[in-house]
Amino acid sequence: MISRNLYLILASGEINGIGFWLIDKIYNEFPTIEKKNLLECHRKELIAEESARDILFAINLNLNNLMSDLKKEGFNIEKPPKGISFNVPLKVMEDIFDFWLETYRNKNYWQTSLGLLKIKKRISLSSIIKSKAIKYHVKDLAFKIEKLHTYRPSIPEKYKNKDPMWK
Repeated sequence: MISRNLYLILASGEINGIGFWLIDKIYNEFPTIEKKNLLECHRKELIAEESARDILFAINLNLNNLMSDLKKEGFNIEKPPKGISFNVPLKVMEDIFDFWLETYRNKNYWQTSLGLLKIKKRISLSSIIKSKAIKYHVKDLAFKIEKLHTYRPSIPEKYKNKDPMWK
């Protein structure tokens, strides 16, 4: 069996004039060649396939949690034809990518962080952080994960409630 290099990437792209972020795994060292809609690669890490799958799962769950929070708060983040909306700043995307890549290197922190991320899907970690329910590195990780979910658009482009058809 031939082993191929696998890269985990954070890249920007465009389809029909609509920009997007893409976090994915690729086999080519040059992602803009392999994925024709990509414009620029912002992060590229050589990684094992199983590790890439696990890290992608965590990143996607983190992004889904963030988008869900934004939607619950009434922010209108349009879904691009592919990937993640350009409304999310590059700095936020890089922070999420880097955190999960770095955390994967410590299996104990990884398992704890993934568990906290799954809790974050249901409730805010802020109340857990303020309480004495968690301590030491778990509290630090909870704080970092909560921080990865703090992005809010500077201009509140809220959903508009439609008037009822009948009054």
